[in-house]
Amino acid sequence: MTLKTNLNCHETEHCKKTSEQEIAALFDRWNQSLQTGDPRKVVENFTVDAILLPTYSNKPCLTPKDKESYFYHFLKKGPSGKVDLRHIEIGHNVAVDVGLYTLTFATTGEKVSARYTFTYRWNGSEWLITSLHSSVMPECH
Repeated sequence: MTLKTNLNCHETEHCKKTSEQEIAALFDRWNQSLQTGDPRKVVENFTVDAILLPTYSNKPCLTPKDKESYFYHFLKKGPSGKVDLRHIEIGHNVAVDVGLYTLTFATTGEKVSARYTFTYRWNGSEWLITSLHSSVMPECH
């Protein structure tokens, strides 16, 4: 299920015109990078100064090295995500994708319900993650 809000982009030449489908595809890009098993590939989706509030750590990841370290351990479980509910907002060279997803871990078969928030910024050539928050649903504890 997808809910949509469009924060109209100002009509200027510097504003990246985008669509709900393009922003939704950024989750797919991130998810595909998880499938590589390479933490560097995952971190390539983030801006250098992005913050990661990870699913399975109480420590915020503030640097690319922090994120790479987190994903190094996380990827050992063979994670993949499937969006269950999504709300996308699009603004002037920024976008937010927030919702619920199910993480499935290939190594154990475990399925975990979680919530997520991805924020993105257009850097002139591509959309990159500026923040990612993911947390297990409270009733799952």
